[in-house]
Amino acid sequence: MPSDIVKTPIGQPFVELSVTDSTNIYAMTHIQHNMATHGSVFFAHQQVAGKGQHGKTWVTEGGQNIILSTIIDPNPLILGQQFRLSVAVALACYDFFSRYAGEETRIKWPNDIYWRDRKAGGILIENQIRGQQWQWAVAGMGININQTAFDPTLINPVSLKQITGKTFDPVQLAQELCTDLTQRMHQLFNHPFSPLLEEYNGYLFKRNEIVQLKKLNTRFTCNILGVNENGELLVKDGPADRFVFGEVNWVNNEY
Repeated sequence: MPSDIVKTPIGQPFVELSVTDSTNIYAMTHIQHNMATHGSVFFAHQQVAGKGQHGKTWVTEGGQNIILSTIIDPNPLILGQQFRLSVAVALACYDFFSRYAGEETRIKWPNDIYWRDRKAGGILIENQIRGQQWQWAVAGMGININQTAFDPTLINPVSLKQITGKTFDPVQLAQELCTDLTQRMHQLFNHPFSPLLEEYNGYLFKRNEIVQLKKLNTRFTCNILGVNENGELLVKDGPADRFVFGEVNWVNNEY
């Protein structure tokens, strides 16, 4: 049997920043200056230009939440397996959040963290690719911890404090999340992917439910069946039976 791939745990080092534009930008700068090491985490107490999916901004109140990015060496994954890393990071965030918020925690495709019909966190993974070589990944995570007042333009946000009534130490919880990430990375790099994908689908938001999606300007209803190993959303009774990320959007009537 080949020996396990053992990498530096996520969170070594754990660098705290009082304020930064974006932890993902900060981490990417390390990569660009050849200062990258697997497992480095950059935690911001305040982020003034946070990045979300599709070029959106991630708006958060200073000192109240988890805002961090970690540098990941994706080897032995290859370029066509980027969704696998997304699944592992999403599962780590699920592990962390559900430990406090309970079984109503879900993963919304592709990798948002939801509690009931409300968004608790988001993940943005950016990659350093040269030719056909996937050199580095930066996984950025924003999770609502103590914030109770949100930008009114946000759709149904929720925080751990709103769910539990308790106030938490964001740095301590971020370090817990690093432990969850370390465990999921070890699973990703040393074991078959199918059990990870099965877990991901088991926690999938709105699975086996009728939802409304939008493609371009056309809305349609369909039944969410799951997500395949390529990261495609599998549906029933829609205009197609699968969609790639970015091809459709959720209609935010309720979520």
